[in-house]
Amino acid sequence: MPPYALFPTNATGHLKVDNVHEIYWEDCGKKDGVPIIYLHGGPGGGIEDSDRQYFDPSHYRSILFDQRGSGKSTPHASLVDNTTWHLVSDIEALRVHLGVEKWIVFGGSWGSTLSLAYAERHPDRCIGLILRGIFTLRRSELEWFYQGGADWLFPDFFDAYKAAIPESERGDMMTAYYKRLTGDNEEEKLKCAGAWSTWETATSKLVVDPKYIAKAADPKWALAFARIESHFFVNGGFMPDGQLIKDAGKIAHLPIIIIQGRYDIVCPAKTSWELYQALGGEKNSNVRYTILGNYGHSAHETGIENALVEAADEFKKLKV
Repeated sequence: MPPYALFPTNATGHLKVDNVHEIYWEDCGKKDGVPIIYLHGGPGGGIEDSDRQYFDPSHYRSILFDQRGSGKSTPHASLVDNTTWHLVSDIEALRVHLGVEKWIVFGGSWGSTLSLAYAERHPDRCIGLILRGIFTLRRSELEWFYQGGADWLFPDFFDAYKAAIPESERGDMMTAYYKRLTGDNEEEKLKCAGAWSTWETATSKLVVDPKYIAKAADPKWALAFARIESHFFVNGGFMPDGQLIKDAGKIAHLPIIIIQGRYDIVCPAKTSWELYQALGGEKNSNVRYTILGNYGHSAHETGIENALVEAADEFKKLKV
């Protein structure tokens, strides 16, 4: 089914989570409804008004926030104390601040990474999970997209991404970008932010969408997106390689829906399949795995968008 009509927030605010960061949050929908938290992608992508439209406002109390350095959170594009585990702590701080006992966790792409990290550390705070375009930040996943693999399918866009880096440094594209995105040359920083962000937006949908690519032309958005992503990626997500799949058994008792585009280039289906198997696969009736043909990575592709709304509707049966 299509997304719900846009509805207003009930409350918004900034929560000071340490001496550096304040995170922007939104509280929407039914004030005494079943809580569901939306975790955005990137990292660094920030939230949009449309992100709350997956959730029936007559049933859910939907909570969204901009992760450290993203969107309306401050300081903008900051990398200080910005790791997976700081973000997990922020989710807990927000839960306490808003008086939530337990909630459904909803996230796609990097949002699925953070959802898994949070749920595996705090399974007692989760009612269930809805995950899309699974990304677990293993080195093999990163190298497929940023170093070599996806370029076989999008060689034209990869050439533009590659062109921002001198040939002598192309053996490790993520490190080369990170050096420039954290350097002192502002012109080069913005150029690399645009090139990095264009590569990802160009490959996010099954059919290249010029309007979606145009998002990368916003220098404020692109800088946060590229800086924070590269920071997390060169540091392996600040966790051992493969940890999220290895620890999947910690959440195998929870209701989980996994939605994956068959032709997802950014986060190929292999990762979602391996997560599904680690959760018990067909033997685990708590987990439903859906792979959608004719779709890529973006949550804004019609079939994926509709499937996410349907998943949230299905989880109306869950109680706090």
